[in-house]
Amino acid sequence: QVQLVESGGGLVQAGGSLRLSCAASQRLSSLNSMGWYRQPPGKQRELVATITSGGTIRYADSVEGRFTISRDNAKNTVDLQMNSLKPEDTAVYYCVAVTGRVLKVDWGQGTQVTVSS
Repeated sequence: QVQLVESGGGLVQAGGSLRLSCAASQRLSSLNSMGWYRQPPGKQRELVATITSGGTIRYADSVEGRFTISRDNAKNTVDLQMNSLKPEDTAVYYCVAVTGRVLKVDWGQGTQVTVSS
């Protein structure tokens, strides 16, 4: 099981920025992909951004151009830089890792991001 620890959430005003970081217990090169999901209040969990071991990146339409996912293989971390934040970005953000041929999914504990209007 991959242990994932998120950090960097908090309260920010609309238009502001936050940077989330996820530290993995395994080398990123051993993982199929990593990414970020979020769960807004009263809604289902949704994809935010993912990055594969080969470097392919995918963003949700709602964050394209505002959020940037990146990874540091030396530190085994994946970051999410969030700019131009909107109140609708308010959610619990979860780090996720996918491993192996069976595509096993591990989740972090989540970090709260609140954007005030």
